[in-house]
This record gives sequence, structure tokens and C-alpha cells, in this order.
Amino acid sequence: MSVSEHPERHVLGLSGGRDSAALAVHMRQCRPELEIEYFFTDTGKELPEVYEFLGKLEGFLGKPILRLNPERDFDFWLRRYKNYLPSPQSRWCTRQLKIRPFETWIKPALNNGIKVFSYVAIRADEEYRKGHSSRHPNLVVCLPFKDAGIDKAGVLELLDGAGLGLPTYYKWRTRSGCTFCFFQQKIEWVRLLERHPDYFEEAKAYEKSAIDHGSPFTWSQGEALTDLQKPERIAAIKNEHRQRVERQRGKRQINPLRPDQELIDMDDLYGNAKMCFACHK
Repeated sequence: MSVSEHPERHVLGLSGGRDSAALAVHMRQCRPELEIEYFFTDTGKELPEVYEFLGKLEGFLGKPILRLNPERDFDFWLRRYKNYLPSPQSRWCTRQLKIRPFETWIKPALNNGIKVFSYVAIRADEEYRKGHSSRHPNLVVCLPFKDAGIDKAGVLELLDGAGLGLPTYYKWRTRSGCTFCFFQQKIEWVRLLERHPDYFEEAKAYEKSAIDHGSPFTWSQGEALTDLQKPERIAAIKNEHRQRVERQRGKRQINPLRPDQELIDMDDLYGNAKMCFACHK
């Protein structure tokens, strides 16, 4: 079918995380008449649990999730950026491995005059960030959760009701995206070491090369992974995290509809100001 036969398109990006998956469920249930194109921008550095969850989601949606792969991989861009690791101050990985592939994919339609509706999983209890605003007149950013008043509890209900539940990595990490995402908390680095030591070693190798080339950044702020993985440091990180969890549980009111404690995730403990919406949602 030619491009001219499509007056508009509807797209929804999935990260492999909780919120975007719940949005896909919500749209299928509330707007079944829309032919939504679901896509996942694959950096090639994702957790295996992410791919597992995407497979489950495809089963629920009854259609494949398009994989968008960057033309050039992480190693290429690392060399291009003079072996400086990406960081909160310089998030070139988001730009080159997430945003650029999406723009390349959707640009022909936009330039041919097709209006593209992009659905983004910003919840009703989250601040809307202007970075999600469209810069192209034919690209319309839609926030269905905001419009419907769906918050974090609503997201969990959507996933439970669909029989999907949470991605299995939520047992130990609540940041989706790359294995070595710099937005991880230190406890998440420890858990990566314990559950996926090969990915931890890969991240450590990238970090050593970057430091050798003069990069001012390490994956975990102010601390190299070689120091973070020392037994005494791991024990201190686990103890500090345990104290945070206990303080957070002491503040919460038990939900009578969920008598067993709801998941306490990293946003609860550390705040969600430091995260990447392109990967985390």
C-alpha cells in the first residue's frame, strides 16, 4: 500500500518497561479501531528480560512489535565521541541509539504530509516534560494517561488485568534500557553484577577504556565499577539501600486492595528526576 493511501499513522514506542507496556494495553482496550504501529528501538545492549517481556506483550497485542535498530552501534558512537562515556550531562546514547532511529523511521511519512500521532506513556502523576513536544508540524504527541487520569496504580492494574504483570527484571531493577545505563542506582549496579556478571564486566571494560582515553565520567557517579564491586563496598551499598526501603515502608499506608505490600521501586526510593524517558518508560 502506498504512502499516499495513509492520511495518518499512529505509533507507540515501547521501552520494555512498565509504563509503555501498560499504555499499549490501554490503547488496545480503549481505542481498538486504531491501527497502532508498536515499535521498540533496540540499542543491542538491552537486558534479556526486556526481550522476554516484549515477546509476552506481542502475544497480548496479537501483532508484532517492530524493532528499530540504529544504523551504527554503541561502539561506533563511543569512538565518535572520543571514548567519552554517555552521562546525564551528555546523553549521546539516547540521541544516537533511541531518538535518531525513530526520526529516521518516521521522517518520510512526515515529509509526505502524513500526520503521525505518537502516544507517550507519561502518567497522570508525573510531570510533563517539554522534551516530548513535537518539533514537526505533522507529528502530534499524545498523552493518553494524562487525559484519562491514569497514575502508577492504574498502570499496575492494567498490566495485571492483561495477565502480563511486571517485567521480571523489576524484581531487582526498575530502570529499563541498556544494561549499563548511567541512570542506574548503585544498588542496581550491584544487582547487575550478581545476576548478569557478564554484562557488568562489559560495562567495566567500557569504563576502563573510557578512563584511559581521558573520559571525565564513570558509569556510576563518582565511583568506578572496579571500586563499586569490592565486597566491603557492596555490603555498604546493600545496607544503605535496606535502610531506604525500611524508611519508605514506614511512610506508606497499606492499600486494602493490595494487602501484600506494593512494589517499592527506585522512583519511590530515589526520586524520578534522574531518568531517561526514551528508555525508562
